[in-house]
Amino acid sequence: MGRLRNALMTVAMAASLAGTASASTPAGPTGDLKLERMVMVMRHGVRPPTKAQAAPEGATAQPWSRWTTPYGELTPHGGEGARLMGAYYRTFLGARGLLPRDGCAASGDVVAWASGKQRAIKTAEMFVEGLQPGCGLKVAHPDSEETDVIFHPSAIIDGDLALKASLRQKPGLTAEAKALSKEFAILRRVLGVDIAKRDSRLEAAKDDNANLEGALGIASTAGQTVLLEYVEGKPMSEVGWGRASKADIQAMLRFHTVKFRYEVGPAYVADRYAAPLAKEIVGALSGETGGQIGGKLTLLVGHDTNIAALRGFLDAHFTAADYPRDDPPPGGAMGFELLKDSAGKAYVRAFYTAQFMDQLRDLQPLTASNPPAYSYFPIPGCGVKGEPTLCPLETFRKIVDGKLKSPANG
Repeated sequence: MGRLRNALMTVAMAASLAGTASASTPAGPTGDLKLERMVMVMRHGVRPPTKAQAAPEGATAQPWSRWTTPYGELTPHGGEGARLMGAYYRTFLGARGLLPRDGCAASGDVVAWASGKQRAIKTAEMFVEGLQPGCGLKVAHPDSEETDVIFHPSAIIDGDLALKASLRQKPGLTAEAKALSKEFAILRRVLGVDIAKRDSRLEAAKDDNANLEGALGIASTAGQTVLLEYVEGKPMSEVGWGRASKADIQAMLRFHTVKFRYEVGPAYVADRYAAPLAKEIVGALSGETGGQIGGKLTLLVGHDTNIAALRGFLDAHFTAADYPRDDPPPGGAMGFELLKDSAGKAYVRAFYTAQFMDQLRDLQPLTASNPPAYSYFPIPGCGVKGEPTLCPLETFRKIVDGKLKSPANG
């Protein structure tokens, strides 16, 4: 296993130092831990803006750069980025004994399920082609967003209650905007327009989470659009009209995390929006899904909103590659390992994996010497003594089942 296993051990040791376990925390595992199952909740890869007018009229001094891929669909570059991730995980999971190093996995060992959106379906197809090349593994998905009960659950949220929950979020939009004054200054230079003085507000949506509008909402979309130009590999003269550096993009992405904190971060919204996905994760880890979703590796490919809601559901925080805290990168995934010790006790360990910006921009081959980021993060309410990122499976199930049975009130 060589350098790959050594790299994994380094990641695990670093992650285990994060946080502090209390004296009442259960004792740690007995002996070495063996990887038994893995679930990856992935955001789709690189796409153009979802519509021609990425930002409201007057929010930019010049038109946005052109894309040859239809709006909202996975680009060929984004597809290749997903395939490279799959190829890396073929070696990575082979080294950990979860999947065969060569040839095709046994039927049912790899299960892939995607949202009904083209960009999610194609991302899943390209990932599994890299993971299991030539094996003909099929990606399951609903026919449309309307029939997607996992990634696009409907009629589960009261829009008025969601708005009230969002308005209670701290520190509030005025304070958020003030704290991001430096980022607004960068945005003004890139966009050629000062949007910071526009009012930021939350607006109710029928049977859905509230929408962040005004300066903070525009800033989130603009920062994300410039990021997509960068990781698509566009010439720097077309990335933010030639006025955005990588450091500028990283700063502007902080608006993206604010958007999610107020739209799907409130417990009332997160507990409902992420519930179907959380249920599938527990089932896949436990092997209790009746064959619909769940194998040694379960791949669930959706959208950044799904991951942001799942983060809120677990009340956890992560940092992915060179992105801001709690920002889900294109093609990255929130994952969950199921591990067993020598006594057969099962544990869950959450992680985030993603390509670094330049790995995706340059479509760099991912290897043991040039791996994507892979970092563990703790789940509040879990953890064992000396291992804050290691959660007994029964504890993880209780946390998820508790929220499924009694989601937060509005």
